[in-house]
Formats: sequence, C-alpha cells, structure tokens
Amino acid sequence: MAALPCSIHNGLLLPKEKEEYISFSKSKFHHPPQFHKLRALVNKLDFAHQVVDEIPQPKTYAWNQLIQTHLSSKHPHNALSVYHRMMLRGIFPDNHTLPRVLTASRLCFDLAFGEQVHAHVFKLGFSSDPYVITALIELYGRLRGVETAKWVLDNAPTSSSVALTILAKLYLADNKPHSAIEIFKRMLRSKAEIDPVALATAAGTCSLLKSLQQARNVHKIAKECGLEFHLLVSNSLMKMYIDCDSLEEAQSLFDAMPSRDLISWTEMIRGHVKNGGYNEALKLFRLMTRAGIKPDSLTVTSILPACARVPAHKQGKELHTYLLRSGIHMNLIVQNALMDMYVKSGFIELASNVFKSMIERDIFSWTIIILGYSLHGQGERALELSLEMEKNSSLEIDEFAYAAVLHACMTSCNVDVGMSHFNRIKKPTFTHCVMMVALLARAGLFDKVRTFIEEHGIENSVEVLRALLDGCRIHRQATMGKRIAEQLCELEPLNAENYVLLSNWYAENLKWDMVKKLKATIKDMGLKPKSAYSWIELRNKVHVFGTGDVSHPRSELIYWELQHLMKKMEDEVGHGPNSEFSLHDVDEERECILIGHSEMLAISLGLISTQDRVTVRVTKNLRVCRSCHDFSKAISKIADREIIIKDPHCFHHFKNGRCSCGDLW
Repeated sequence: MAALPCSIHNGLLLPKEKEEYISFSKSKFHHPPQFHKLRALVNKLDFAHQVVDEIPQPKTYAWNQLIQTHLSSKHPHNALSVYHRMMLRGIFPDNHTLPRVLTASRLCFDLAFGEQVHAHVFKLGFSSDPYVITALIELYGRLRGVETAKWVLDNAPTSSSVALTILAKLYLADNKPHSAIEIFKRMLRSKAEIDPVALATAAGTCSLLKSLQQARNVHKIAKECGLEFHLLVSNSLMKMYIDCDSLEEAQSLFDAMPSRDLISWTEMIRGHVKNGGYNEALKLFRLMTRAGIKPDSLTVTSILPACARVPAHKQGKELHTYLLRSGIHMNLIVQNALMDMYVKSGFIELASNVFKSMIERDIFSWTIIILGYSLHGQGERALELSLEMEKNSSLEIDEFAYAAVLHACMTSCNVDVGMSHFNRIKKPTFTHCVMMVALLARAGLFDKVRTFIEEHGIENSVEVLRALLDGCRIHRQATMGKRIAEQLCELEPLNAENYVLLSNWYAENLKWDMVKKLKATIKDMGLKPKSAYSWIELRNKVHVFGTGDVSHPRSELIYWELQHLMKKMEDEVGHGPNSEFSLHDVDEERECILIGHSEMLAISLGLISTQDRVTVRVTKNLRVCRSCHDFSKAISKIADREIIIKDPHCFHHFKNGRCSCGDLW
C-alpha cells in the first residue's frame, strides 16, 4: 500500500534501538502471574494499569487487552494514552493493536494521531493486513472523506468483502447511493464472499435509490447466497421494499420468513402505516403481542400514527393503556407521538394531559401542543403556551415551531402577535408567508395583505391565493373572491375544484348560463370534482356517507331525525341555516338539500345511535359548508350534545350553539 502524506511526531515513532524486536521470537510465551490478574480484573481500569506497570516486560497482548477495555468502556482518549505509554516503553504493536488504536483515533476525531499510527503500519509491515486496512478505511472515510477511504482501498494489496462493505457504508453516509451500489457490484465482480452485512448494506443503498429493479436484484443475490432468511438480511430486504413502495413484496417476504424478531414486525407495521393501511398495521400489532413479542419505543412510534384519526381514537386509547400496563419505557419520542395521536384523533384534553405529565420536553413537544390547540380552535391557549415556550432558554425555536405559533395567531385572529413573531424569524420560509397572508385575510385586512404579498413577491402562488380566498369567504368579499378563483383557474387549469368555486359563485349570483358553461368545460376537459364523504365510527364499525346518500339501513330514521331538528331550529331561531354556497369548493352539495349533506347524515346517525351527552365525532374529506356549520351549531344546542367535525382545515367543536372556530373557517 502506498503511503498517504502525513505529519508524524517523533514522539510516537518506534525507538530505533528497539527495531530488532520486529523479528522477536514466535516461541510460546509463558505469562507471569500478574498477567492473569489483569485478565480477571480487566474492568477495574486503575488496578489494571497498575498491574501492567508492575510487569517487568509486559508483552503486547496485555497492552491490547487494556486498549480494548478502554474502547469497550467508551474511553477512546484513554486508549490512545495507553498506546503512547506502550510506545515509550518500547513495546511493539501487532496486527491486533493497530486496528484498535486507529479506531480510537477515529472516535476521538484525532486524524493527526491516526496518521502517525498509519506510519507505524508501514514501519512494522502490516500494510496488507485486512483488519488494519479496514480500520484505515474507516478512519480516513470518517475524518477526511470517502474518496480518501477509496484511495486507501484501491492502493491496498488486497481487498476483503468487509473492507468493501465499509466503503459502501461510507458512501451511504455521504448520501452517495450510486457510488455505494457500484462498490457492491465491484464486490460481485471480484468474487468476494457476500455476507449478511454486505447484503444489508446493498439493501440500504436500494432504499435510498428508490430503485425497485436494483432491489429485486439484491433480493435475487440473497437467495443465490442462501441468505434470504438470515434475520438481518430479511429485515433489510423488507425495509428496502417498503422504501421502494412495494409493500406487497415486503409482505410476501414477511409471510415467508421462518422466524421473525421485533425488528421484522416493526418494519412491517411501519410499511402499512406509510401506505395508509392503518387497520392492517393495527392487526399486525395485535398479532405481534399475541406471539409474545414485546414492543419497544420504535414499534410504538410506528403504530401510533395508525391511531391518529378520529375513527381510530378507541385503538389509540387502548394502545396508551397497553403501554402503561406493560411498563414499556415511554421516552420523549413516544410521549411526543402520543400527544400527536391524541391531537389528530380529536382529544386535545388528553394530549394536554400527556404534555403536562412530561418531565422533559423538547421543541417538538411544544410545537405539537401549540399546533394542536390551534387546530382545535383554541388559539388563545396556544399563544399562552408559546409564551411559556419562549421563556425556556434551552430551546431553540425552529421554523416548525414558528409555523405553529403563526397558525395559533391565525386561529385567534391576533394580527399584532403574529406580525411580531414573523419579524423575529431570521429567514422566513414560504410556509411562514402563507400563514401571514391567511392571518391578515382572516382579519379582513385586505389592503395590508396585498402589500405583504407584493413585498414578498408571492403573487402567483396557489397556496397564497387559497389563503386569501378564505378571507374572502369569511368576510363575504364575493367580487375579490371571484377574481381569485379566476386566477386559480389560470394557474391550475386541470384542478376541477377551481371551476367549482367559480360555478358556485355564479350560481349564488343567479348567472345560470355561466354555471352551465363551466359544467360543460369541466366535462369537456375530462375533469372530475372530488366527491364529498363523511364517516363516523360506532361500535367498532365505520359508517361512510356520500351526499344525498340513502344506502344506509337506517336512512329513513336518519332523515327523519334531521327534519325534526331542522323544524326545531326554525321554531327556536325563526329561520333555517344559511344557504349561501358562494366560494364553496364542493359541487354536488349546492344542488342537494341541506339534510342530505354527508356530514349531516353522519351526525344524525351518531345522535340516534348513542346515549345522551355522548360526543358525536365525524370526519369529512372536504371543507364543511357554511350551511352545515350553522346547522351543527344549532343541533349542539337543541340536542344538548357536543359535536366534533374534522375537515382538512381544522377540528370544529360544536357545543351549546357555539363553535370553537369562532365562525372563522
């Protein structure tokens, strides 16, 4: 191996008078009694040092044991110190000493020391030793760069599969998966032995490349090597297929595995959650626990997102109870995941309880709870928490935390606080700008919002226009709203919802010829507006409703209940719900009677299927219209029920005739 240019201090060079020891006798060595004492008390480092110092002529093995003990105890600096003393006493290192000292240099980030040891490698003739080469590759790869590590390997007399695998891992760490896969191909060409670690590394490379073809090739090689069902390989192949969006192949491999460990189950659960197969993920979790495999914190954080939905709130609570009963350590990541699950499943109070019970909180904890309160319409409470967060000097407020605070300002319509926080952000992102547009628009400050948009050069952004449109919808700015809808049609000509916005505006203003024209445009362009759906979970069964749905077995009673509630509302208030659909982005609802809207049908089923005072929880895939919003408020008062509707924008908590959104939605 050619020598790398390096700076060598004379203090670590082997003493010339000791060089004859390079060819020291290989005859059997009888260890003195003190040496056996060292082995027995290897963890008592102070005593071990004393023992080595007392040995008149301690051999290399004793020093190697001491260096290894320091490495195992995660004290690499002490290992380097031992090596230095070893040199001063004229003890020559061997092919076991040098890799350990190179590892210690790497762990200490001491490249200069490592270069000196590299000089010893040449001086002692260990430049072709595979363990030494491997240690050098890792040293230079971590501290000087992967290309230097490749130079070491290319100039080595021999290259092992271990060395090639480590180089591939270094390329992966440097986010160069294409170079890593080339190293694997080089390994195949050189007929090097393919071991489980090499295959796992190749699978990790395919995960980054997102290449299903490469993934299948790696799987084929694993089969040919007879290592397909080695646990490390199987788990790596499963993760690879999941990352390459081939859940079926991952599931097929999982089903074929003769044995599975916790990692196997966790990966498969993660795959189903990633793919939206929440029920399948929950089923796997139950099967895993029945098989006697206890989940860890990673498994828990993988399954909790499956419960972060309104219909799955019971499973979320059951999982939390299981964690408490099983005594599984709930670290910070698990607690944050629990909070997030409760926020998204509609239980902000339970999320708050988790937050209050936390001994330690990081910036993610604060971001989740602040955004959670904001999404549930409690913007003022979210801002109170943001003040508490800012008092904690150990926290570094990042862009996501600022976005959560701005969302709270938007929910509470607090322009001054929002502007103050926005001005504190060193480098505002596009998301922060959209939040400010939404805040100013919801506050009805259209002149200010226009100036803000121009100052930040975000005039032709779809997200900005939609945020501005929300303000127009709230403050009945129909003319401006129409102009924005037209802009959206120009920017997104293939988005049917934009034409629906215009169509609803024209219908509200009785311009039926334009409504007809836009319908023809949508049809001619082959566009399909999204259909509205709402669903509710009752007795472990999810009931789904479309607009005007009459397919449910209890449809007659569902509609009767809504007609009864509508009549009560008219008697008590003197009129029915507002029937305005201007700037609404759902097409079919305008042409359907109010009691036929999907969320109303779901609410009605909830009312007739549950006991008094039980909260009715409904999810809708599209925005709740103004009419349904007004009717839900009235129902909450008439029926004396809390009603929660989650749409893509927020949670609407209806109680005693009021909504948590403050009618700003």
